[in-house]
Amino acid sequence: MEFDRLVVSFLVDEVVGGFFISVPPGHVACVYDRGRGVLPQVWGPGLHLKIPFWQVAKLFNAQVIEYSIKSGFDTGANKEALGDSPIEVSTKDNHDINVEGSVLFRIDKQNAPELWENIGEDMVSKVVRPFSRSRISAAFSELTLDQIKQNRSEVEKIVKEDINHYFRDRGLNCEGFLLASVKLATKSGNDHAVLEERVPELIVS
Repeated sequence: MEFDRLVVSFLVDEVVGGFFISVPPGHVACVYDRGRGVLPQVWGPGLHLKIPFWQVAKLFNAQVIEYSIKSGFDTGANKEALGDSPIEVSTKDNHDINVEGSVLFRIDKQNAPELWENIGEDMVSKVVRPFSRSRISAAFSELTLDQIKQNRSEVEKIVKEDINHYFRDRGLNCEGFLLASVKLATKSGNDHAVLEERVPELIVS
């Protein structure tokens, strides 16, 4: 898979000159006024007026975005890439495991001005990646291997709510956590899968 296709900028575009801000579907806009700073108003899809050159508009992607935690993901080339390598953690009964999955999130539209002003463009490296790693590690460290294997949906719910608690104060909403696989780490380096990604059932009529 081409990982560079997962690199999506939250701050999609900057509109410097002109009288209008054109906001496409699935996006919102915030405005920086050179006299008053970042304005509290958020503009939804449509065409909006602004003061040329005195005001600069920034477009935000307000759609649900997937942050993938999987083998082979390399963040070295771009720290804002929407993904990460598997998370290594020890379970409550002392099993070393590698966790893979996806965090689904979006910006809180009403808090977009505050998000832009306080965090800026580095939202993945400042918020999404560190808090996702921290909260996923914390959740799995409180569970035994059997609990993880037998309560997949409940584990996903726990992680989602925990991540959302930390995202919410920073202008983001966690829409869900999807557990792809849990692999038992071995000394030989050949990880053994104890929980694998769900395969959708084909219904033949």
